[in-house]
Amino acid sequence: MKTPSVLPTGWRKSSWSNPNDSCVEIGRLGGGAAVRDTKDRAAGYFVADRRQWQQFVSAVKAGRFNA
Repeated sequence: MKTPSVLPTGWRKSSWSNPNDSCVEIGRLGGGAAVRDTKDRAAGYFVADRRQWQQFVSAVKAGRFNA
C-alpha cells in the first residue's frame, strides 16, 4: 500500500490490553488499517491494505501466532 494521503483516524488499543501495558494501536484508513506502537507513537506507523489486514486478522483468530 502506498503512503496514505489521509491520516489514520480512530486509533484504539486492543481490549486485551491493560491501561499500563505496552501494546499496538490500530487506526482506520479508507483502504485498510494503520498500526503503531503505543510506547513510541512518534516513530510512525505502517499500513496494510484491506486484503492484507483481513488475512492478518484471520491468521490471528486461527491461532497461527500462538507460541
